Amino acid sequence: MRSLLVIRMENIINDPDQATSGLFPEIMLEENGYQVQIADGDSSARVLRLLGEADAAVLDLPIEEIPEWEKLLSQSRPIPVLWWCSPQTASSSAEACETEIAIDGILTPSMRDRELHWALHFAAKQCMERQQWASERKQLQSRLEERKWIDMAKGILADMKNISEAEAYDLLRKKAMNERKRMVDVATAIVKAHQLLQS
Repeated sequence: MRSLLVIRMENIINDPDQATSGLFPEIMLEENGYQVQIADGDSSARVLRLLGEADAAVLDLPIEEIPEWEKLLSQSRPIPVLWWCSPQTASSSAEACETEIAIDGILTPSMRDRELHWALHFAAKQCMERQQWASERKQLQSRLEERKWIDMAKGILADMKNISEAEAYDLLRKKAMNERKRMVDVATAIVKAHQLLQS
């Protein structure tokens, strides 16, 4: 991870003396060998354009604004998202911390070089795990949806043909094999045809 995109609201820090005190993430990151691009949080088009070149995004924003940026970033492409926790961005109320946000790590102005490198490393790892969990969740939801259609079709076939659900399942499986279709596709067709005939 070498290239980072810092996203901040233009008005978050107004005091130029804070730049020398290390409260800007880009100063600390550049001092530690990272390439940094800065994007004004008011321009989402620029953020998305710069995101294509970045290995991670650092949000220099109050915690209340993270969810909307997190959503925008996740729609673009999977990328580690870190929060720059400084006195300015952490000045929110305790209720803001209860908001569900999926950030992969936190950076602070007091971090030393090794702490910074490890935080970025673990953020990349956390991002990969988060993407894997999202993929597995999507697959499980898809399987549950397929199972629902198959169970409904089994019930319809069992009632119509006056057979057990096990026999209805075998009938459904054979029909899918004969038509060279997926079982869920055959089941969906049966359920929709039955619903059409019932209405």
